[in-house]
Amino acid sequence: MKKIAVFCGSSKGASDVYIESARELGRELVQREITLVYGGATVGIMGAVADSVLEHGGKVIGIIPAFLESREIAHQGLSELIIVESMHERKAAMVELSDGFIALPGGPGTLEEFFEVFTWAQLGLHHNPCGLLNVNGYYDPLVALFHHMADEQFLHEKFRSMALVDTQPKGLLDQFSAYEPPAQKRYESPKLAAE
Repeated sequence: MKKIAVFCGSSKGASDVYIESARELGRELVQREITLVYGGATVGIMGAVADSVLEHGGKVIGIIPAFLESREIAHQGLSELIIVESMHERKAAMVELSDGFIALPGGPGTLEEFFEVFTWAQLGLHHNPCGLLNVNGYYDPLVALFHHMADEQFLHEKFRSMALVDTQPKGLLDQFSAYEPPAQKRYESPKLAAE
């Protein structure tokens, strides 16, 4: 695993624990010689994880749409900063460059990015791990929702555990190293199922 995309908030969050966890993830990525791919900003948790990787001698690739370049304050100290035209291009570039995907705490944009790559994994469009860094119990409601989706048969049972979850960066990255993707999602024809 050479590059991991991290989706996260452009805010710091209500507790210092979110920033510290982002910094810890950055240190862990550098120790494993993994390049960070992220949204390219200096602010919030996004800036914290990037700064941590850089401070510890690691490599960071930022990808930011032109319209957010000044609003989210594009990070000028990165190993590489890629300016794209749209949010769709940003996600596509992150997916193309990355061998895995981690969501740190964040808002609707973070969830949208995570769910897109999770869905693509279900469909077999990539075979890379998708993980939630569950800092301070932030993703407990989402983990419960995954179980509810599976229990109510809107998420195939084999995909229930496809969203890897840990409270610590080391534990989550260990799960990434051992990850084996499930078989891709398939549907049976109602006619064949009845025969």
